[in-house]
Amino acid sequence: MTNSPKHPYHLVDMSPWPLTSSLGAFLMVSGLVKWFHYFTSDLLMVGLISVALSMLQWWRDVVREGTFQGLHTAKVQKGLQGGMILFITSEVLFFFSFFWAFFHSSLSPCLEVGSVWPPVGIEPFNPFQTPLLNTAILLASGATVTWAHHGLMHGEHTEAVQGLGLTVLLGMYFSALQALEYFESPFTIADSVYGSTFFVATGFHGLHVIIGSTFLLVCWSRLLRGHFSSNHHFGFEAAAWYWHFVDVVWLFLYVSIYWWGS
Repeated sequence: MTNSPKHPYHLVDMSPWPLTSSLGAFLMVSGLVKWFHYFTSDLLMVGLISVALSMLQWWRDVVREGTFQGLHTAKVQKGLQGGMILFITSEVLFFFSFFWAFFHSSLSPCLEVGSVWPPVGIEPFNPFQTPLLNTAILLASGATVTWAHHGLMHGEHTEAVQGLGLTVLLGMYFSALQALEYFESPFTIADSVYGSTFFVATGFHGLHVIIGSTFLLVCWSRLLRGHFSSNHHFGFEAAAWYWHFVDVVWLFLYVSIYWWGS
């Protein structure tokens, strides 16, 4: 007799991490509200630390299940791929709402913003300076992550490590440039509908870049430890899909908000 499963599916064990992650997210959002109103970040830091610790523990369990326990069978990987596709689809619809808000306001500017776009008093960014550099950085990162995937598929471990490490560095470089751009911005999120649509759309994209960079950094660490093989590396594939999604969204942001919208 043996306790090993007689089917290709993965019936997950009970885990505290969904609960702790939810509580941490609640504390983080509550901390943001407290920070906005009272300029104290104690509750926000507690929420961030709770989410980070829960994420690390949850990720550790998933890595153990897929790499060392052999629970991510071909059937399970098919389900994970479908789940990732549905998640990215939901993200596409999420950003679609931001583009809808932007074009709703810019194609027919109302009297309150001066009946022009950009609104009266708004000095937009030059699309051929930092935004164009960020576009080149993300396009280059899309090429490097594809290089890493190609190396992994063909057993070129060194190329995969180099390509993925370079992708992470480019993602961090993009985030640093966007933070500098925000710091030097001549307008704020409170400057009419232009400021709100600009900062919400680009800010959420920046958050996705940070999440994607973290995702790829974890995959890079796993790659160094030999967790991936040429035929068993869905964790890396999911990160690469997500990163390509981030690339495509930025192209739409650059063309519509930075270039056409200026």
